[in-house]
Amino acid sequence: MSSILDDTVEVPRRTMTLFFLVDTSKSMEGKKIGAVNESIQEVLPMINDISATNPDAEIKVAALLFSCGTSWVYDEPKSASDFVWQDVSAIGPTPLGEACRELNSKLSRNGFMKTASGSYAPVIILLSDGDPSDDFESGLAKLKTNNWFKAAIKIAIAIGDDVKQETLAQFTGTSESVFPVHSIDALRKMIRIVAVTSSQVGSQSSAVGDTSKQDEVNRKIAEARQEEISSEKPSSDIGERGGTDQSSGSDDSDGSNGSNGSDGSNDSDGSNGSDGSNDSDDTEPTSEPESYPDWK
Repeated sequence: MSSILDDTVEVPRRTMTLFFLVDTSKSMEGKKIGAVNESIQEVLPMINDISATNPDAEIKVAALLFSCGTSWVYDEPKSASDFVWQDVSAIGPTPLGEACRELNSKLSRNGFMKTASGSYAPVIILLSDGDPSDDFESGLAKLKTNNWFKAAIKIAIAIGDDVKQETLAQFTGTSESVFPVHSIDALRKMIRIVAVTSSQVGSQSSAVGDTSKQDEVNRKIAEARQEEISSEKPSSDIGERGGTDQSSGSDDSDGSNGSNGSDGSNDSDGSNGSDGSNDSDDTEPTSEPESYPDWK
């Protein structure tokens, strides 16, 4: 006689897709793109560990490169263990509007969000150092109608002192989800902090209490970043922009957290709610460095 336990069927885990949108334009050449290459390679095993120990969700990774057009590293999301990052080079313009339109096409049941067991709202990490070279406004307007994008956790890493953070804030929906970095070391650390934190929170079954997943990610990134800044020692491996080789010390500006809860209502593009909103802001901003390093 079989017991009830003998008939137990393992419930398949849902999927959470982590998207990297990587600016590979000419201005990213040199140490910037080198740091991005190294950091994504280093963080993939960390994401795989989070996925392997998560009973609720499997984390898959997708990466979109944009410069001379757009291209996906793979034609479908891959598990972190199967995702092999090949070093990319930097050349061409910054077609962020085209990248928005391409991302929109994949944020659908007919694109990358078709997992049979269901999907959590995705995590989207944008890495860029410059201004869009195309019609960003219309591309973003189209993307903002996508319900998967509305529900997504969105983080932007603003690389260097020439990037227009307000443009990246348009993408994320709030300046509190834009994290600026002004050194190679800070860039490496921020990619790790953002990818690991957003993977942990995004693959949970729900946010903690009344806090949205976006708010929780912002808060944890800001806290982790503050800890890094407090513990780091001055570095002299990157000199001032246009000056002699002099340390800038800590990395950058404002590490405050914020709110960007979004709602994952369903229409033709998909469903999944991530969250409500919460306007907490209890992390003190860090100060801007007196000088920025030479990225080249």
